[in-house]
Amino acid sequence: MPTDQELIKIVPSKRQLKYQETEFYAFFHFGMNTYTNREWGDGTEDPGIFDPQEFDAGQWVSAVKAAGMKGVILTCKHHDGFCLWSTKYTQHSVASSPWRDGVGDVVREVSDTCRRYGLKFGIYLSPWDRNQPCYGSGKEYDDYYIAQLTELLTGYGEIFSVWLDGACGEGPNGKKQVYDWERYYACVRNYQPDACICVCGPDIRWCGNEAGDVRNSEWSVVPARTALTESVQERSQQSDDEEFRQRKITSDMEDLGSRAALEGERDLIWYPAEVNTSIRPGWFYHPEEDDQVKSLEELVHIYLGSVGGNATFLLNIPPMPNGLLHENDVERLRELGEWQQRSFSRNLLEESHRPVELVFALDEAEDAGYLVLKEEIRHSQRVEAFEVFVRDQGEWEKVYTGTVIGYKKIIPLFKENVREIRIVLNDYRVLPQISFVGVYPGKK
Repeated sequence: MPTDQELIKIVPSKRQLKYQETEFYAFFHFGMNTYTNREWGDGTEDPGIFDPQEFDAGQWVSAVKAAGMKGVILTCKHHDGFCLWSTKYTQHSVASSPWRDGVGDVVREVSDTCRRYGLKFGIYLSPWDRNQPCYGSGKEYDDYYIAQLTELLTGYGEIFSVWLDGACGEGPNGKKQVYDWERYYACVRNYQPDACICVCGPDIRWCGNEAGDVRNSEWSVVPARTALTESVQERSQQSDDEEFRQRKITSDMEDLGSRAALEGERDLIWYPAEVNTSIRPGWFYHPEEDDQVKSLEELVHIYLGSVGGNATFLLNIPPMPNGLLHENDVERLRELGEWQQRSFSRNLLEESHRPVELVFALDEAEDAGYLVLKEEIRHSQRVEAFEVFVRDQGEWEKVYTGTVIGYKKIIPLFKENVREIRIVLNDYRVLPQISFVGVYPGKK
């Protein structure tokens, strides 16, 4: 079993930390299925049916920003192979549609609008392409996929998320494609090194369902083998299945990272969870679901369990065939944003200047030499006055009075038989952020 010291050496990368700070962001499923009223297309659809006459990326992005979201991921190509940009590598794209006279680019309009509104932009590019004849051919298909991935990674500015699902079915004549994941990852790292590769990738893991169900304890330090779960063909989703979409986390999936779960594991990684679900039963728009938009109560429950439970929350909102979000979805997003404002816009502790106390208990009485304190200076220097107290089993004894902590403060204690240490932050500019507390035996 890894020791506690070994466990705490597993930390997030800079890209993972930035992703976790995004917290809540949108998925837009839009494409052929929007017009055929399906969830999974088969690649035989006529591009001529794609014609969102009222398409307005500003309406999409403003609606999700109003909900408190910080980013957007667009389904640039779903399993049917239809591309929402004018790719050089197939005619099965917006270039063959009547929309914008064949010169439109949904990816361009959404990505540009995201930046105008201050939101991050990410891409979904399905590895399964049911329109592409070379699917199942091995390297030839991987070359095709890499070419399209490169177009997206190099033509649309900074990308924060490359969302790869593991859907993997049969191609022509029953051929199956074994995805060259490592090659896909290398392409992303080459062109967008700050982007997180999600679900079938090394940076962000899928929580295990599409229903928004969450674990009671969502660990970020987990066995490295969990990174393979969604990318193995035999375990991949190979057909649209409503039961799969609505499944819950079962008891055997509950604990991924406790000490007990990690016993015997030698290879550990930082692999935080993302919770994804749709605001409607389906991922693409279906008019019969207009009255089935998740309630505010449902969305709040998922938000608290995901963002409030050490995961991120990816909420899908599917645009209609006319290119707009339905008014019911927009209204629910507005309500969700208002709930966030009511709930989290005012930090009562930030407004208080009453003393803040930190109390630490040792397993047994120890001779304490030095106390080390650190502030999280990424958020500036905050503490202006503090005191330190110690005790064995009797009364608290004040042993130090100070002002500045900053990056590091080393305080000589040299007290025998210490069982508890209390740090009282008496004055501060705004609520202090203490990043480290350590007690060392030390010698004079």
